[in-house]
Amino acid sequence: MKKLLVLALPAALALALNSTAFADGAGVYGDNCAKCHGDDGKGATKMGTKLGCKDYSDATVQAAITDDQAFKSVKEGLKKDDKTLMKPSELSDDDIKASIAYLRTLKK
Repeated sequence: MKKLLVLALPAALALALNSTAFADGAGVYGDNCAKCHGDDGKGATKMGTKLGCKDYSDATVQAAITDDQAFKSVKEGLKKDDKTLMKPSELSDDDIKASIAYLRTLKK
């Protein structure tokens, strides 16, 4: 029984940490990204349409961008033809990673 407990405790802790990271990612995304990218990741909001946001609910669109590219875009912002499409983020690196992980769950 002690062996089972020793094995189960780290697994339970890892699961709890992962669910917390997921919850944080959803919150960070909702607070910082959804205004343009939409709650569903489609980018069909008024601001998202104006800025030409991609549909991140589309698995093909998500496959075209790596987590590193997404991280850099959020951290440094995006410009096109001297027009700012997305301002550099002041989020922590962990919050950016969590929001990207959450965004990945939106693909269909």
